[in-house]
Amino acid sequence: MRSYLNAGNRGFQEILQSEYVDKTGLIALINQTVGTMDKLTCVSRPRRFGKSYAAKMLCAYYDCSCDSRALFDDKEIGRTEGYLTHLNQYHVISLDITGFLSAALRKGIPLRNVPNRIADAILAELGQLYPECVTGDDFTESLIRCVEKTNRRFIFIIDEWDALIREAKEDVAAQRCYLNLLREWFKNNSFTPQAVAAVYMTGILPVKKEGSQSAISDFIEYPILDPGRFAAFTGFTEDEVRGLCNRYGMNFEDAKSWYDGYDFPETGAIYNPYSVMQAMKRKKFGSYWQKTSAAESLMTYINMDFDGLQEMVVRLIAGEEIEVKTDRFENDFETFQNKDDVLTLLIHLGYLSGQEEQGTVRIPNEEVRIEFERILDGTGGTPRWIELLGRSRNLLEDTIAGNEDAVASAIEKIRDTQYAPTFYNDEQALRYVVKFAYIAAVDQYLKIEELPSGRGIADVVYLPKQSSPLPALIIELKWNRASEGAVRQIRECHYPAVLQGYGGEIVLVGINYDAKKKEHSCVIERI
Repeated sequence: MRSYLNAGNRGFQEILQSEYVDKTGLIALINQTVGTMDKLTCVSRPRRFGKSYAAKMLCAYYDCSCDSRALFDDKEIGRTEGYLTHLNQYHVISLDITGFLSAALRKGIPLRNVPNRIADAILAELGQLYPECVTGDDFTESLIRCVEKTNRRFIFIIDEWDALIREAKEDVAAQRCYLNLLREWFKNNSFTPQAVAAVYMTGILPVKKEGSQSAISDFIEYPILDPGRFAAFTGFTEDEVRGLCNRYGMNFEDAKSWYDGYDFPETGAIYNPYSVMQAMKRKKFGSYWQKTSAAESLMTYINMDFDGLQEMVVRLIAGEEIEVKTDRFENDFETFQNKDDVLTLLIHLGYLSGQEEQGTVRIPNEEVRIEFERILDGTGGTPRWIELLGRSRNLLEDTIAGNEDAVASAIEKIRDTQYAPTFYNDEQALRYVVKFAYIAAVDQYLKIEELPSGRGIADVVYLPKQSSPLPALIIELKWNRASEGAVRQIRECHYPAVLQGYGGEIVLVGINYDAKKKEHSCVIERI
């Protein structure tokens, strides 16, 4: 059985044996590129966002060594123009680069030798099928001979294309050898037009840059920052998740809170498919993505602390959006010039969600927030980081104990020494400071902003997680008012009524900032 050349459709058959959300519409997009100047496609997205599923699906559709009509006739692609034109009509070279890397590392083979091993593995299987086409170790000449003999061109499906770039992040020679192999295949006027019908290449990172240009410039790229027409195939759409929740009897709003990660103009919300399916099958919402992700330690990047990066991470955990410039990131794991490069990498890894039009990033959902929460134990953090965490924990304790003066004083100190908004001039600025100050609460609380009630909207609500014995917190903010009025507003608007399904105690917290006196005040009641 062949592994790389015309390996058949067994991989996609196995996918269809379990719950399958129809993503075959992706095939129609690739069909539009076959045999055109736009035939080189690179789609990058985080781990566990369905890259391997897509690769197996494309292999099953294009592979000329099998008959896949029964797999696709009843799918979305079966209803599109050109469906039969391209079905099982090409030689398919399917590569998962991580497999070659694992073998090389296990055998102690230098990573710079991996590109030659990839080419040799394909030639070996070509020799099994068409021995008369193989010309020594000349890869491109052998494939051209095969095209002439069979009148079928090749479609390349490359999964985890950037695995070698990531693994050999300090081995420039290995990276150069690998990029040269890809150039030989896909930027070669003597080979690419004759032998290559299309390429679908996917990984975590876009194609590495050399200077300001892509190292393989002919690829049309669809990164997670701007997936364009591939947005609907980046993950599960909201309609798809809603349908799964209905089918499995799961709460859609909980799924949205846990797994809604990205938002694109073309499609709206996009969810992490792996985690959604795990939650459906296990009948339990929880954090599944990070348990399977092999991404480098998040703390490694945070501890770089470029331009106050650690403070920005705390602001992200508190629920803020942070401005970021993504255009200078060099699409690798070692070239960092500033905080923007680190934040951009975290977008590609799936730890942050980029809002392209606003030029900002945020933590996308509860599942990812849990990963950031691990940082809050202070391990490996700077002294300033640990100081903030200690102050925040004391603030939370004083809030629950009803120590009004201590709460006002703590918020004052945190605002003055840890986090000072550029413009501290309205209630929104106060909200940012309060969320920042209560950063320790995210460990045991679910934070809800602007929670609607019968007669108004509660500014910030901290609802204890199921495992926490702590009371709920309802925080009302005022600017140049009386903090007593904030608590009175909580009672008059019946904010606690929105928590009537919650059976524990509720702490009502009114916080005011007097701009003339330049001081905070606090009133706390317990019900």
